[in-house]
Amino acid sequence: MDRKSFLNSGHKGSLFSAFLYFDMSFMIWVMLGPLAVLIANDFEMDAAQKANLVALPALGGSILRLVLGYLTDRIGPKKTGVIGMTLTIIPLLVGWKLTDSLADIYFVALMLGIAGASFAAALPLASRWYPPEHQGLALGIAGAGNSGTIFSTLFANRLAQHYGDWHVVFGLAMIPLVLVFLIFLFTAKDSPNQPASKKMADYARVLKQKDTWLFCLFYMVTFGGFSGMANYLTIFFNTEYGLNAVAAADFATICIIAGSLFRPIGGWLSDKVGGIRMLMLLYAVIGLMLAAVSTLPALAVTTVLLFIGMMGMGMGNGAVFQLVPQRFPEEVGIITGIVGAAGGLGGFFLPKILGNLKLSTGSFTPGFLVLSGIALSCIVIMYLAQREWKRSWIGEGGKVGTSAYMDGGLTADAPKA
Repeated sequence: MDRKSFLNSGHKGSLFSAFLYFDMSFMIWVMLGPLAVLIANDFEMDAAQKANLVALPALGGSILRLVLGYLTDRIGPKKTGVIGMTLTIIPLLVGWKLTDSLADIYFVALMLGIAGASFAAALPLASRWYPPEHQGLALGIAGAGNSGTIFSTLFANRLAQHYGDWHVVFGLAMIPLVLVFLIFLFTAKDSPNQPASKKMADYARVLKQKDTWLFCLFYMVTFGGFSGMANYLTIFFNTEYGLNAVAAADFATICIIAGSLFRPIGGWLSDKVGGIRMLMLLYAVIGLMLAAVSTLPALAVTTVLLFIGMMGMGMGNGAVFQLVPQRFPEEVGIITGIVGAAGGLGGFFLPKILGNLKLSTGSFTPGFLVLSGIALSCIVIMYLAQREWKRSWIGEGGKVGTSAYMDGGLTADAPKA
């Protein structure tokens, strides 16, 4: 790719703003993950209640992803981003000053989904400025904001420990939020090339197609696995291995780094070997790693296994969206919103599975085995689905990705998301 061509195209201020907005939002979205250990001590929460605490932000993000996506379609990504950041102040204020009961903290958890829905505005803000040949890099740069999860796991519990109160962390989080809001306000700009607004009938037409639901399932396992683990791993390391809040969050950070940094590599490798082959391999890696974790080995071994598993989830995120625009070239915007919302929903179910089974059985083993089974079942589902795909959008002459798929890859000039 011509680096000079990329630098001379698009709008650098909007790309930078999209990255900052995404990064800061992800940091806020998952902050209950590391703080959950401290919060649980104050409210004497059981395993299922802890799972609810870290699952609710994912549920809120999944629901509000559709709301912010609709607003982006109607009023543009910049105005939607401004609204999103403004509303994010609400759960931070409540978490800082008004959390006196478990119901209060559950409300905060659900409302943090506003931050989790940020990619509904951040990614279109960046991508709409760039031509097709630069979409992959533009989305990769903006999407790298999921690294914001690392800031939460590294610093949230340290700040709580320093100030002697986890409530303060919510107040401190408003500082980067305000800074990013100001940068966003003055540097972001909507592209003049805005797509036509979608109608409800357009969404209904896509939802009637079986492949829509298949891609939702695939992304629920990859992105849902990543976001769910990012929120739950601090609880897991604390509960299973007796680590204190800071140390448990540090071990979670090691695993999260893998999922954050390897997403663009998954998309790049999918271009080389084919998205279908890549995903089937990654689901095998994820399933086997989770099955191995279910044996609850020594801390060091578990960390390595989860690092590899989350690396597979991160790469899988890129691989899924390497395939989506090839199957839905005319409905990329709609399908991206639907699949993205499904990914957030996966992040809700993962902690629920681990937490509820831990409460009912006394062990994390059944939960990890269930998650492993789900990942491995995706291999079978994708194998069966790709036989039909090969006869239609992959296998028919002239279709995007036809000849490249036969060689194990996909066309280089296919649209990316």
